[in-house]
Formats: sequence, structure tokens, C-alpha cells
Amino acid sequence: MPIVRAVRRTAVRSAAVRLGAVALAGTLLAACDSGAPAGSSGAGAGGKVTLTVDLFGSFGYQEAGLYAEYEKLHPNIKVKQTDTEDEQDYWKSLQTRLAGGGGLADVQGIEVGRIASVTQQQADRFEDLNTYGAAGLKSAFSESKWSAATTKDGKVLGLGTDVGPEAMCYRTDLLRAAGLPTDREALAQKWSTWQGYLDLGRQYKQNAPAKTAWLDSVGSLYAVMTGQAAERYYDTSGKLVYETNPAVRTAWDTSVTAAADGLSAELDQWSAPWNQAFAAGSFATIPCPAWMLGYIKGQAGDAGRGKWDVARLPGGAGNWGGSYLAVPRAARHKQEAYELLRWLTAPEQQAKLFRTQGQFPSAVAAIAQVADAKDPYFSDAPIGRIFGDAAKAAPVQVLGVDDKTIADQITNALSEVERKGTSPKAAWDNARRGVKNATG
Repeated sequence: MPIVRAVRRTAVRSAAVRLGAVALAGTLLAACDSGAPAGSSGAGAGGKVTLTVDLFGSFGYQEAGLYAEYEKLHPNIKVKQTDTEDEQDYWKSLQTRLAGGGGLADVQGIEVGRIASVTQQQADRFEDLNTYGAAGLKSAFSESKWSAATTKDGKVLGLGTDVGPEAMCYRTDLLRAAGLPTDREALAQKWSTWQGYLDLGRQYKQNAPAKTAWLDSVGSLYAVMTGQAAERYYDTSGKLVYETNPAVRTAWDTSVTAAADGLSAELDQWSAPWNQAFAAGSFATIPCPAWMLGYIKGQAGDAGRGKWDVARLPGGAGNWGGSYLAVPRAARHKQEAYELLRWLTAPEQQAKLFRTQGQFPSAVAAIAQVADAKDPYFSDAPIGRIFGDAAKAAPVQVLGVDDKTIADQITNALSEVERKGTSPKAAWDNARRGVKNATG
């Protein structure tokens, strides 16, 4: 998301869209589009245009100063952003506005778990960016990132912002106080497996500073583990397989074990208590896709600088999240909106965004630009190398139209186990019913 992101329907065609790690090959993004612009945006000649951008979580554009830079380059443009912290709330609101045709922004963010729903079920509600020349940008992005936003008949409905290669973020001060190592390489060796991660968590619990836990939420543990699997909720034929998929079951069982062993701070992600816990230092580790870096900085503030670090993820590389920018059919300023999202997703801006906010680039040329990036907030962790290696090794994932909805239902069920003491079997049954009700 975007972190961040928070870092989230009736069934029609359920052929899954393959999406995954960025391939480190390609050509530079052309300075200008190759195609001619589409028709009128509705702006008056020479008039001041206010472009509205509606996002979820923290895309980082405002914080990185990109809107201000764009306005300086385009004196006739003013960018106004609104955002919703929780992606589930954002998506529900967006669906309502799409159905009614009113209240839509010129640019709307789309979470990667929703992109198959957009391309397969809502293509008539978003602009085909090829009309504005987007076809000339294809080689700038990995094939998987580009194809996920492309319909079966070739319409391009969004341009990729970031991807979510995974690592583990941790508080060095809390680990040190519990008598555990703080060196990122030593930790990566000790928790090379998820069993090792839980074992270290049990050690932490024995000597943990007061009012702290090993990790923030078993929901985040589940999300990062399923991000390591190519197939999660759908197989490559589009069949729903989450109930029998060993990867989902392993992630569920590991998360349930962490809850039973009291390793979690029992915080629902994106909730107010979760946000406050960053500043309070309530947990020692958090599964950490690249976009989470900016979110941690925003919530922990200056007091957290130098207390955080980043290490490789247990169990191998994975991907969690990543987003797109799209232009609704009902947008008032379509041409100007396209020009903005094209600029925001160009390599130069993606590289700047990673260095300042942590969103890992989906533009191929930007990846080489950030390979040597370090982050002083995170104890000078070599974030370019850590997340770059993860992006190269992460599996190409299969997504279906209800991918995010299924993930949300399972995460909600894990919260029942964690916070209400619901039995794992009863919670899993609740998740299945929730999926059935939500997907029709």
C-alpha cells in the first residue's frame, strides 16, 4: 500500500490473473506517450484544473512531495487527495460510487487483490488507458504487473504503482532488552523457518519488556505467509481452492499456534489501537512488505528513528500487496488524470517514493535505481538489497476476482481466535460462511 495499505460480487468469469514479483529486465520508460491523447477532459482552455485523487492507506505521494513537484511542473494543475485508512472501507465506498456514477475522483487507487474484479467485472466503469497512449508504457513494467490490469480483450485499466516484497521489521531495543540478538543477519539465520520464528518468539516472551508482545497480530502473520505461495485461493484454472490448499492451511495453523502461545499483541491491523501501538512500542516484530516502512515511520514518529531494523523473512521470499492507479469513466478531467498517474508511476517518481516512503517500484528501470538504498530510520538497513532480492525470488501469484474478499474473511476469523478465544475449528467454519456470503 501502500502500505500502506492497508495494505482489500457476483461470480462471472473466474479465470485467475497471474501476478507476482517484479522481473528485473526491461527497457526504460519513454519520456512521453507514443499515442495521441483522447478527447476533452472537460477543463476550460487555460483554466486551473483541480485533480481529485482518492486512495487508501498511505501511498506516500503527498508525504514524498510528489504532488507539490507535479504542481510546480504544471502550474495549471492543483492536486487534491482524499484517503481512507482501511482498504475494506475504501472498496465498499468505491463500489457504491461506481454503481451510482457520482462522487468519483479523477484518479482512484485499486489494491492488487481487487484488480481481477476490476478487469473481469467492472471494465465498463474505468477508462481504457490505451486510449491515452498507455500501450507505449508496457515495456516499462514487468509482464505480470502489466497483464494483471489488462482485460481479456486488451484494455488497460490501471498503471502499477508498487509491489510488496516481504521482509521482517523489528525493534532492536525490545529484542536487546529481552536478551535476543539484534543483528539482522543473525536474526535471519535464527528465524530462517517459521518454526524458528515462533521459537524465538517464545524466548522473547520469557524475558519480554512489560506490556510488549512478539508480533502485532496473527492476521499479519497469516497474510505474509500466504504471500509466499503462488496459489492461495484460486488455482491457475480459476477454481476456488482455498479450503484444500496446503499453503493456506499451513499459514492458518501457524497463526493459530502463535495466538495460542500468547505471542501476539492481539491488535487488529489498521485499527486505532494498532496505530497507537507503533509509538508505544507494544510489539517487537511485524511482518513487513516494503510499503509498511512508510506506515511505520508515520505511526512511530521521530521517537522510533534508529530503533527499527529490517531482516530477511522467515520461510523464503513472498509478496504482499501492491496497487494500481485508475481513471473512472465518470472522472471529470480524464486526460489530465492520465497524465498525472503516468507521471506518478514513472521510474523517477517510483525510485524517489521508495527512498523516502518504502514503496517498492513496479517500474523496471526504477528497481536498479534503488538497489543501493539504505534507510537511516531503520538503522541504515540495506532496504534496496533486502526488498530487491525478495522481489526477484517471490513467486508469481494467482489472483481471482474475490481474492481480497477471501483473505479478509480468513483474517477476520483469525481475529476471533486471537481476541475472543473462538476455537480454531469454529473460526474456520465462520470464515467459510463469510466467504460464501460475500462472494454469492
